[in-house]
Amino acid sequence: MISLNPEPFDPEQLPFVVIRNLMAGWGLPVPEIRAVDGGRGILLQEDLGDLSLQEALKEASPSRREELYRQALDQLVVLQREAARAPQRAICFQIAFDFEKLSWEMHFFWKHFLEGYRRCDLSVEDRASMADGFHRLCAEISSGPRVLTHRDFHSRNLMSYGDALYWIDFQDARMGPAHYDLASLLRDSYVELDEEFVADRAEEFRQRAVPGEPRDTFQRRFELMSIQRNLKALGTFGYQGTVKGSRVYLPYIPRTLAHARRNLARYPELSGLRRALARHLEELQ
Repeated sequence: MISLNPEPFDPEQLPFVVIRNLMAGWGLPVPEIRAVDGGRGILLQEDLGDLSLQEALKEASPSRREELYRQALDQLVVLQREAARAPQRAICFQIAFDFEKLSWEMHFFWKHFLEGYRRCDLSVEDRASMADGFHRLCAEISSGPRVLTHRDFHSRNLMSYGDALYWIDFQDARMGPAHYDLASLLRDSYVELDEEFVADRAEEFRQRAVPGEPRDTFQRRFELMSIQRNLKALGTFGYQGTVKGSRVYLPYIPRTLAHARRNLARYPELSGLRRALARHLEELQ
């Protein structure tokens, strides 16, 4: 597969190449780089085919589905473990899902989904409730320990190739909560997973990745992270629909809103945020 960059690049500095080489060194399944011409902005990668995890799941039996998710979560455990042991010099270790970044993403949702796509007319009271709720949410999420995250670890960015799942679109990897990629995978906008399946896979991950974290603490962090991730995804869908004129992501809005409603309802301290959003998004009522 040929990747064309708009400008010449130094292969030793290009984030995709730097992060790909790190991940390959840790034994993670990333595409091989066949050839590089930085002066012309050309990168030739291994072709992993067209079968994403999203598509593979459509024909998968229940046992195969479980096998695929366990494989993906095994890979996440390797990422977190090996990155923690590595020298922290690469660019992916220097940037993070800190309070500012998480808050920016919430305002992206506000601007491009609420006001842009849904054309919500927010009152002063609603704005204040939302700002307070987003602040509480992002402050708690950003306060915990950080690990290296893929950043967009969902069923469209995992390719089923041969007998393994391969990673793509990892060039924006950065530090973040241990629950970040887990929320991306198990609260995926593109795949319907039942709650028992999600709970079982999340607990398996906890036991392997953060065994010292109490189950209740882990569950809270996972669910709060899921709220943030799903609202950010809605912002992206709204942006694609209104700014880019693309309708590709619009069918996934109902599932993403359902995820957000389910998790918001579990936390009374976020009731002000939920009420403010529900006044404009009936799916959250």
